[in-house]
Amino acid sequence: MRQILFATIALCCLSSTALAADANPSSGLSAAEAAEGFVPLFDGQSLAGWVGIGDDTSSYYVKDGMLICKDTGKVHIFSEKEYANFILRLQIKLDPGGNNGLGIRTKISKQPHIEGMELQILEDDYYADGDPIKLKDYQHHGSIYGVVPAKTGHLKPAGQWNDQEVICDGRHLKVILNGAVIVDADLDKVQPIDGHEHPGLKYEKGRIGLHAHGNYGAEVFFRNMRIKELK
Repeated sequence: MRQILFATIALCCLSSTALAADANPSSGLSAAEAAEGFVPLFDGQSLAGWVGIGDDTSSYYVKDGMLICKDTGKVHIFSEKEYANFILRLQIKLDPGGNNGLGIRTKISKQPHIEGMELQILEDDYYADGDPIKLKDYQHHGSIYGVVPAKTGHLKPAGQWNDQEVICDGRHLKVILNGAVIVDADLDKVQPIDGHEHPGLKYEKGRIGLHAHGNYGAEVFFRNMRIKELK
């Protein structure tokens, strides 16, 4: 009887270990990342943990483990929690002409690029010929909108997944796209270049945002969003 009990306990321990190894597959969080301190920012199943302006989250929906901004979406959503220093990892896929923004240390605002920082999310190739608009340097994918232009040429074509990492540590902000560093900024040394004041550059903490700029019939897709807070 005692041997059966020990065997049962051992089996339960092995099962728990196997589950831990899987971490949270629907959120894209691996066991290795979980061990490093990463947690899901999007659970892969719902909008739990996210809020919209005026409680409106209707510009986004969840499907097959993806958080998707509708092609007509105009209302931003934000993490319920505020973050100061962190590493954020996510995957992004854009329809042709896709336009969105990744908010860093933002307030819940219709202008999160001002009340915080916005990292541009844009399917650059659609605009390469200057039609329908000619992009300014700070409007390319990964740029700190209105402040720091990103290095171009590292975004994958429309319909393909991009791996993006954002490291926000004190006054240092780094953006890595598909293995290439496209922004490496000292926030104390940068100045707005779009003619607007950007008080959000000084914020020490805030929410993560997904900024809906639906247009041209283009959806924007997110998955495997995970974050690690830094001390």
